[in-house]
Amino acid sequence: MTLTDRIERLDPRERQLVGVLVIVFAALAVLAVPLGVTALLSSKRGDNEALREAITAIQSGREAVQRRNTERDAVLERYSRPAPPLAGFLEQFAKDSEIKIGESQDRAIVPHGKKYEERSTKIVLQKVGMLALVKFMEKIEQSGHPVSISRLNIRKRGTEQDSYDVEMIVSAFDRKAEPKEKPAGTETTPSEQP
Repeated sequence: MTLTDRIERLDPRERQLVGVLVIVFAALAVLAVPLGVTALLSSKRGDNEALREAITAIQSGREAVQRRNTERDAVLERYSRPAPPLAGFLEQFAKDSEIKIGESQDRAIVPHGKKYEERSTKIVLQKVGMLALVKFMEKIEQSGHPVSISRLNIRKRGTEQDSYDVEMIVSAFDRKAEPKEKPAGTETTPSEQP
């Protein structure tokens, strides 16, 4: 018994209901296809928009990353040349600025994290003119080494014009060398061991 035979055996009212049911299913099928395609396209459109925003963010972030890399390279370049021993270093600048260092005292090395350490020297200058002092401090700043004045104490000398006693601590910052790793599979011989 085929489907057409079964439909012919139905009453006219039942046939009419089956016809309405077929029309409803056909209408739903006709509407479902465009709605499904629209939903699919809108999700793809949303994905494309998200990708477009991500690409824009990456392209705008390139400049910031490049600027950070340039700054990092400048810092590494500055630390690539360690400052010479501070006492002689400062003495040379003092001579150039016509200042005499009365007292110089090296201080203990202070570690800063795993990669940096600070060496410092305390110096005392007596009867220094302000212009000579400024020139001396400017030479320290412009030395090209990672050196800074970490403490400065200036006292006016009694009644003398443009005469000051100065006590300062000058710090040099050094970057520790990266430990070189031995390639895998190399072993030390007994003569290489300490």
